[in-house]
Amino acid sequence: MNEPRRLTVVRGRVRCTEKESVPVDQCRLCVHSARVVVKGIELPSPARAYCSRCRDAPDIAMAKIEAVLCDDLSGEGFRSIANIIS
Repeated sequence: MNEPRRLTVVRGRVRCTEKESVPVDQCRLCVHSARVVVKGIELPSPARAYCSRCRDAPDIAMAKIEAVLCDDLSGEGFRSIANIIS
């Protein structure tokens, strides 16, 4: 199994794809955002907290995120969870 990519937050942005850097706030609604790192601790991402298994995830201030663990291994880029939960 492939490990998620660890995307470091730099000035409020993450390197989503080879060509695209996006605001970390966008990760809040991305299906590929698996986990986030705050103060060195990995937590379920806000996107995954919308699923029924993860509803106990804490509210996360996106401005405090140091890194995002992204399971987009194919380079698709941002894909909204709205397409899945609607």
